[in-house]
Amino acid sequence: MKKALVSFVSLLFPMLIFAQDSLSDKVNVFFKDYTSWFNHFIFYEIPFSDNFQIPWVVIVLIGGAIYFTIYFKLINFTEFLTAIRVVKGDYEDIEAMGAEELYHGVEKHEQEDIVEELKEENENLGEVSHFQALATALSATVGLGNIAGVGVAISIGGPGATFWMIVSGLLGMATKFAECTLGVKYRDIDQYGTVYGGPMYYLSKGLAEKGMSRLGKILAVVFAILVTGGAFGIGNMFQANQAAAQFVNLFGWQDSGAVIWIGIVLAILVGLVVVGGVKRIAKVTEKVVPFMAVLYVGSALVIIGVNYAHIGDAFGLIFEGAFSGLGIAGGLVGVLIQGIQRGTFSNEAGLGSAPTAHAAVKTRYPASEGIVALLEPFIDTVVVCTMTALVIIIANFDHNVVEYGHAITEGVTVTAAAFDAAIPHFSIVLTIAVILFALSTMISWSYYGVQGWMYLFGRSPRTRMIYNILFCIGIWVGSVISLDAVIDFADAMNFAMAVPNIIGVVILASVVRRELKRYKEAIKIKHKALDRGLEDVNEKL
Repeated sequence: MKKALVSFVSLLFPMLIFAQDSLSDKVNVFFKDYTSWFNHFIFYEIPFSDNFQIPWVVIVLIGGAIYFTIYFKLINFTEFLTAIRVVKGDYEDIEAMGAEELYHGVEKHEQEDIVEELKEENENLGEVSHFQALATALSATVGLGNIAGVGVAISIGGPGATFWMIVSGLLGMATKFAECTLGVKYRDIDQYGTVYGGPMYYLSKGLAEKGMSRLGKILAVVFAILVTGGAFGIGNMFQANQAAAQFVNLFGWQDSGAVIWIGIVLAILVGLVVVGGVKRIAKVTEKVVPFMAVLYVGSALVIIGVNYAHIGDAFGLIFEGAFSGLGIAGGLVGVLIQGIQRGTFSNEAGLGSAPTAHAAVKTRYPASEGIVALLEPFIDTVVVCTMTALVIIIANFDHNVVEYGHAITEGVTVTAAAFDAAIPHFSIVLTIAVILFALSTMISWSYYGVQGWMYLFGRSPRTRMIYNILFCIGIWVGSVISLDAVIDFADAMNFAMAVPNIIGVVILASVVRRELKRYKEAIKIKHKALDRGLEDVNEKL
């Protein structure tokens, strides 16, 4: 296998150096001829006015978010503090060993013996902590959408689009809660403690419980195909292409051979991480995600702080534009659509990608991870996207960065110009952030893709190895050739995931509500026991 791979790489290397353009053109023509119908179908835009339309898939996503927000009684807000406590580890003891076993009807002198007995039964609950699962999922969603997508939204919809972007993030929290609770509820754990999870499993097993076995199997297979294809495109080649381009721009390299070496390095870096499975991925993302978040958000705060006198005016433009349109073409409807669409695309709530990462968490209570997952759209959209928007709006008070109401295609360019307008040459920080975002996205999407791949082709080590090799080769290929049509097709596959996923989550919403009630009862049991004078078992773990 190793010799074959080396031979393949040796053959492909000179071909890519001398035939990048022609190969890109041929692949693009092929994909446009055979896949354009699928792209048009998924992103078919329903007209709301003469100037603004919205893809039907976004309506599905935002409609689902509104439904789950109402169905779960504003869980986006009522359980926000609980989510922070869960991530901190305040309820780690009951999640590992069970609230009934540790606290219900237990006397203080019995606790220590019970803890020792239960520790032995606690080995195969999952593979990662709450924080690691959240970091892995965030590393896939926090990316170019937060930088480029925000720039596009503001260029078309003006400052008011920021308000509706925040609204979409807040609503998406309920969707993430529901789908990630199901991801843990219906996951598979083998005899070695390896977790297999994601919508494939709750679509097949959950719908079978509802007497819809055939529908569940069909939706599961469709989702597995889509998530695998999406992983190779948006989670792989597109990210590699953007990261390589940023390297070239940063150092001013003109030699095409340099891009190939960048692709090789990226493939090796990602390969070293993904070969270790979700445990190694989680160990990397729990370090990278906080660093890149602090780097990017911290940089944005520096710019906002330097221009603190404009903060009030910026928020004034956001709120005024959100409800008036500020003369933007399409008015209020156009601004609303741009904000909701970009926010939804950024946080991926409802696509079914995040449940795959969250399924690997160590817990006896599926709703515990669902509650953690609701933090994801908040961090991704409400915090990071808002920071980007404020930087652009503040930098654009002189209208020298972007002209509101006129669409742009390169959102990164606008954000970079805003960074430089505030502090000269500060866009270098943005470049570093883009590279980190791209790397972390590739790492996490490799895990999403391999779960879909193994659902389709089996769970053997050989199957996993074949996928990892193909994924790393895809990184290399994506970094050196422009595959616009391939990326468009993969993007369509990515958002098509929402269709089977939302269908399944709506049908299984009652299961989620039951799991939430069970977890909240467990928390009550612990608090009542502590009030009786029992010790907090977390201190013994």
